[in-house]
Amino acid sequence: MIEAILTTFFVAMVPVIELRGALPIGVGMGLPPLAAAAIAIIGNLVPIPFILILLQKIFDFMRDKKHTKKLVAWLEKKADKNRAKIDKYGWLGLILLVAIPLPGTGAWTGALVASCFKMRKKPAMLAITAGVFIAGIIVLLITYGVTNLVS
Repeated sequence: MIEAILTTFFVAMVPVIELRGALPIGVGMGLPPLAAAAIAIIGNLVPIPFILILLQKIFDFMRDKKHTKKLVAWLEKKADKNRAKIDKYGWLGLILLVAIPLPGTGAWTGALVASCFKMRKKPAMLAITAGVFIAGIIVLLITYGVTNLVS
């Protein structure tokens, strides 16, 4: 049981996989769906404050390095693709960006966007948290269905 909890928690921290992959893995390892969702949500949120606080400092450092400046440019370009949503919808746009469980969305992308657009950290963290909760509900319902959750 502890292995399933730890695996779910740490997989949820991995960019791209995040909660969307961690939740089904947790259930596949024997966790009840709601417990897997809670653990995946917590795990998905753990790296976000660090990203919001440190990302610009890390990017500034990496921009000066020959081998990493292209990576920074690529990540900033990825963030910029979401500018229209954020400009149009503000914090709701950030919530939606994180909440919709599709490739290229999620908490890591939301934190990247918030950091690149220099959004205030506390509201960004709240918006990302709301998006992660919504994504958790969506993944839970799509994967396991309402009837399986209550039985």
